[in-house]
Amino acid sequence: MEETIAKEFEELSKRAPEDLQRERTLPDGTKVQSWGPFVYGYSVTVGPDGKPKVREFGNFKAKTQLGKPHMDVKEKREPLVDVMDADGEVRVIVELPGVEKEDVKLSGTDDKLTISVDTPQRKYFKEVELPAKVDSKKATSKYKNGVLDITVPKKKEKKTKSETIKIE
Repeated sequence: MEETIAKEFEELSKRAPEDLQRERTLPDGTKVQSWGPFVYGYSVTVGPDGKPKVREFGNFKAKTQLGKPHMDVKEKREPLVDVMDADGEVRVIVELPGVEKEDVKLSGTDDKLTISVDTPQRKYFKEVELPAKVDSKKATSKYKNGVLDITVPKKKEKKTKSETIKIE
């Protein structure tokens, strides 16, 4: 098991994107290569149906590619996101530590929110699929202490009358 993990990290270091590689020089003149930071985590919540929901976040994910384990590393981190479906609205809470309010870009459609940050120090990106159709033009958001809180009203569904269908 340990050999497999060591091999995987060795392969990862060979495949690491150029923008994640950094060459540093120690005081004695020795050059050192490093990659990162690598961030990975998951959040487990219980949905209204009583079933657990697992959401991953970070900038790398373990995948299987052509039957072999593979690590997909990205420059931009996927922030921790929590989505709550309430009666007339959808609320999305996003953790963006170390980010200034002015650096957050937020956009939305009727079924998706896109959050991104692109600064030299921090890079985040997440597309959040919403559990219901919403009116993104009426969205409100607050940002404080690295937490973005977005509230979007759901679109009102028009009820259609039941029509009689003639059987031939």
